[in-house]
Amino acid sequence: MANHRLDKIKPLVALGVFLVAWWVIPATVKSFMRVSFTEFQAPAWVATSYLDDLESFWARRSHSKVELIEAGRDVARLKSLYQFNAQRSQALESEVERLEAILKLPSRREFRYEVARVIRRDLNAWWQHIIIRKGKDFDIPLGAAVVFSGGVVGRVVEVNAFTSRVELITSPNFRMAAYFEGDERPVVYQGVPQSGFGSPVGSVRDAPQDMIASSQNPLKLVSTRLGGTFPPGLFIGEVRWLEPGSTGIFQAGEVELDARLLSLHEVAVLIPLLPIDLDNNAP
Repeated sequence: MANHRLDKIKPLVALGVFLVAWWVIPATVKSFMRVSFTEFQAPAWVATSYLDDLESFWARRSHSKVELIEAGRDVARLKSLYQFNAQRSQALESEVERLEAILKLPSRREFRYEVARVIRRDLNAWWQHIIIRKGKDFDIPLGAAVVFSGGVVGRVVEVNAFTSRVELITSPNFRMAAYFEGDERPVVYQGVPQSGFGSPVGSVRDAPQDMIASSQNPLKLVSTRLGGTFPPGLFIGEVRWLEPGSTGIFQAGEVELDARLLSLHEVAVLIPLLPIDLDNNAP
């Protein structure tokens, strides 16, 4: 009977010793252990991601010739469209540079795009962060903006050797300056806790009293230069209603985000050609 009680007590004693030891360990040692554990896991995540890409490649090889021909035609059409848009974009950039030279204006901050594959998304933190397959090996900077075809995805909050962690726009900890398209008065966007795997939403506050939103005429919320690492004009979401905020001076409302945030596979990291000022990332 005594031995049985000792067997029950031993795990509790071991747990208590571990908790005490962890409490007295310096914070620098804890941080090193956490980073080391992440770096130890990263190769397995990256390898799994490459295996998934290989599986997708061989799955496409099994398609019939007719399907491949049709896919090739679709790609050719898209290529023609993208070539036209690229020429138009180049012409607009040349015009902007000409006007900047005439008006003697400083050049805008420029970015380069680094496309990265999403390799991990924890079920219990689905709307908080994602792990992408690029890190210090591709010069990903801390605080860089992350986007996709539907607009803003989030911000890089942790950079490791081969992976990076991105805080999503849906995370309650995410906040950035924004404005409504056609009205450059700044407002504040913030993520909110999500319910299940439905349509993602956020919140907007400090909206001027004269702004009116409705289901028939929703307001488009976009990024502003005040957002630090985010270039202006990036789509955030749509606002279909506004109501008086807690102060009674400004309005607040719900932001409907792009539904594709639920299933991200690839994102683009905006790497600025100038150093990032992390103090101006959020208002």
